[in-house]
Amino acid sequence: MTEGETSMSLLELITQADERGLAASGLACLERCLPPSADGTGPEPLRPLWASCGTGRDWGSRLAAVDAALEGTAPADAGPATAGRIREMVRAAPREFEQEPLRTWASACSLLALDVHRAFDPPAPDDGELLERCRAGDAAPGAGPLVMGELHRQIAVLEVLAETTGSAGGGAGLRRALDLSTEGQRVLRAVMSRRARGRA
Repeated sequence: MTEGETSMSLLELITQADERGLAASGLACLERCLPPSADGTGPEPLRPLWASCGTGRDWGSRLAAVDAALEGTAPADAGPATAGRIREMVRAAPREFEQEPLRTWASACSLLALDVHRAFDPPAPDDGELLERCRAGDAAPGAGPLVMGELHRQIAVLEVLAETTGSAGGGAGLRRALDLSTEGQRVLRAVMSRRARGRA
């Protein structure tokens, strides 16, 4: 981004994203929020979907496999309700790798991820439109550090994917998006773990 150029809002980035960007950004949102297995050593059940984000190949069949895998997971005590929401969103994902259905799904994944992060932020007044103001790029007093961190992460993921669309670096763009998402996952899981220990 050049000096003086302003970043687009999250909603603008979602509006302009192609199938690859929408699938990967939606998947990243869900993967960041999925609680770890009860013992913390289980595989990441959403990870196989990343292989389909580039071209859409086997997207539908991999969604079905991931749905089945999620049924067999036992999330840590910190987030059984969150794990249920993630499963519902996987089931809601369009089986066809097409732009408009993926856009609707990616936007819903974005809101879910922000809402999950808000649950772990300090309580703050909310008129019911806080997250939408954040996504539109408007001033959002009351948004906590976890929500703002997740907002910036979603923007960064979509920007990386947009910058590598149709280029020889497309695979590298997906890997960078995955790295950004994994970093955010570690942050949220650490917060989940502390909250669970506090309740013990």
